[in-house]
Amino acid sequence: MPIRQHSICHSLFAVIVSLTVAPLALSAREPADTIYSGGPILTIDDDQPRAEAVAVRDGRIIAVGSVEDVMPHKGESTQRFDLAGRAMLPGFVDSHGHVVFGGLQAMSANLLAPPDGDVTDIASLQRVLRNWIETNRDAVESAGVVIGFGYDNAQLAEQRHPKRDELDAVSAELPIMIVHQSGHLGVANSKTLDIVGYDVNTKNPAGGVIQRDADGRPNGVLEEYAFFGTLLPVLQQLGPEAFDAFAVAGAKLWASYGYTTGQDGRSSEASVKTLDAMAADGKIPIDVVAYPDVLIARDFIGERVSRDYVNGIRVGGCKLTIDGSPQGFTALRDRPYYRPVGNYPQGYKGYAAVTEEQVSEAVDWCYENGVQIITHANGEGASDMLVAALEAAQSRYGDPGNRPALIHGQFLREEQVDAYKRLGVFMSLFPMHTFYWGDWHREHTVGPIDGENISPTGWLMDRGMMFGSHHDAPVAFPNSMRILDATVTRRTRSGDILGPHHRVDVLTALKALTIWPAWQHFEEESKGSIEIGKRADFVMLSEDPTAVDPETLDELRVMATIKDDVLIYERDRLNTVSGLESSPFMNDPVTAHRFLHVMYQASGVQASVRLPR
Repeated sequence: MPIRQHSICHSLFAVIVSLTVAPLALSAREPADTIYSGGPILTIDDDQPRAEAVAVRDGRIIAVGSVEDVMPHKGESTQRFDLAGRAMLPGFVDSHGHVVFGGLQAMSANLLAPPDGDVTDIASLQRVLRNWIETNRDAVESAGVVIGFGYDNAQLAEQRHPKRDELDAVSAELPIMIVHQSGHLGVANSKTLDIVGYDVNTKNPAGGVIQRDADGRPNGVLEEYAFFGTLLPVLQQLGPEAFDAFAVAGAKLWASYGYTTGQDGRSSEASVKTLDAMAADGKIPIDVVAYPDVLIARDFIGERVSRDYVNGIRVGGCKLTIDGSPQGFTALRDRPYYRPVGNYPQGYKGYAAVTEEQVSEAVDWCYENGVQIITHANGEGASDMLVAALEAAQSRYGDPGNRPALIHGQFLREEQVDAYKRLGVFMSLFPMHTFYWGDWHREHTVGPIDGENISPTGWLMDRGMMFGSHHDAPVAFPNSMRILDATVTRRTRSGDILGPHHRVDVLTALKALTIWPAWQHFEEESKGSIEIGKRADFVMLSEDPTAVDPETLDELRVMATIKDDVLIYERDRLNTVSGLESSPFMNDPVTAHRFLHVMYQASGVQASVRLPR
């Protein structure tokens, strides 16, 4: 009897094997369009972390493994892609950024601090503006406006914002607006203030602040909605046709840093339609997931939200913005800022850009309709508002499986991380802040104790949570290697390590650029790792990031980007990114200004902040 049982089981096993192996054998004879080999391949697949070769057919991966395993897929027309020693990884997935806005750095005077620019004090800021005006005089005269992007008061020797009079010294005739690197505030010269009608009698708009001199006269510094509302009248003469090119420029910039999927956070209906049109013309080389502003475009979100791409574009859900910039002291804290630089009252904690009612109603709508919501909340106070709204929504509607995401979360209490885990919130953090503004946070925003815990990836790792590491471009360049370096080392500009207990290993940091943000976007089954059946989205790096000194990760370079088995970016032979690392489209400043105009016109941020009824 045992023998017979064994015989039956053996026969049954043979049948099962024949049914399973036969298709595999057939698959092994399927010729590949492309076979990638010749360098280390990091799959970000825990079951098969490394491979020697990958075969692709019809834009999908059909084999991963050793060269011996993959070569049976070589047919007469199969192309060989030689990695030439470069490391291949899955294409990066943008956990949070603004693709349509992303070319802003390059489309205006570059006011960034080193290493991305040359501005170190107000005198050098003035010099850059003057040089830019002189170099682009015809374009400036045609556009009639000067925009500078990326100044950071935290990096200026004076440790303060420039003032209107200092911009007047550059030009009193041309309207000048310079944008803070956070994108949440800016400085206008007198001409600009005259155009928008800001004077000693102007009241602060809802959700914004007009900073003033002792006599009540606006000093030029405009926060949040006081800033957003200024740009439209200044740029109203520029035409909408340039928005198309702006979207294309942003997508190409993302591709140059290895992103095969981008995010356009806080989109508008117009910007999504622009992406649609450009993608239909084959001009958007990457996939883009858009999240329109829930306070402005709710009906449009309801009509367009989808898990399916059309020409590489889809609306993934909605965006809610609760507060502002931590380094600009406009994020809503639960305690006073440590040592804020500026004219702030005793006990100043920042402020919300929206009301609790607006937050609650927006979150409720998303839960009731099963729509994903991603929420900008930087300060602890903003997270308190978000957690309360999420808890209330889940008590009413349960968990609709909409994977809500926290965006930024710079300042958090540890129990708030517990709350986010309990509520199923994916946390898209900003570890790159440790490099760009870590010293500023330690010295001014939150102090030396709380400063150790900005972007607290270690707390998430202790709890077994996934997270995304983002760039928030145009706040910073979408520089994937800078993100990787900061997430692993947490070194500040001064060389200090901010919160060593929040450092993670290189592989974890790579997951935060690939498979985890793929999960964030409901795309973990098709992106984020190199596995059979997934899309052939790859990035080639100059070296294997797991094999170099972690302190040199920011020196790695993206050498090529592949989307669905198509080369969409390749670093040129001079080992540069064709100027993209500094100022990619400054050769066409007229178009750049048009982009900037339509960006704000279309985004709807100039409207008062209220929920549509």
